[in-house]
Amino acid sequence: MGATASAASAPAPGPVPASGRRGRLRVADRVYARIAAQAVREVLAVAWPAGRARGAPPRVSVAVPGSTVTVRVEVELPFPSDVAGLAAAMRRAIAARVLGLTGTRVSDVVVVVEKLVAGGAS
Repeated sequence: MGATASAASAPAPGPVPASGRRGRLRVADRVYARIAAQAVREVLAVAWPAGRARGAPPRVSVAVPGSTVTVRVEVELPFPSDVAGLAAAMRRAIAARVLGLTGTRVSDVVVVVEKLVAGGAS
């Protein structure tokens, strides 16, 4: 009977308010940075040969100038590698992951290659 009483006393859900009246969700910059860093690590895991040096972890910074996110990523890549192809893959992965997890569009991704590390694919 306790479950019935509590269910009966709960208010019935009303209509959903208009989007302007529902409030806002603020995602911290560090959350965007962590999401982007994980996407970059997944792309780089494929680029580095197994058992070889991995380079320094990616450094990610973000700016949220309104309703979009701008991401800057500094990475070390294996040499030799397809630098342009890896940069494009990182851009796509970051944009897709941030949009998928937060619903925020990524307006720009800047990939800075800090260093090429010997030990890439031969």
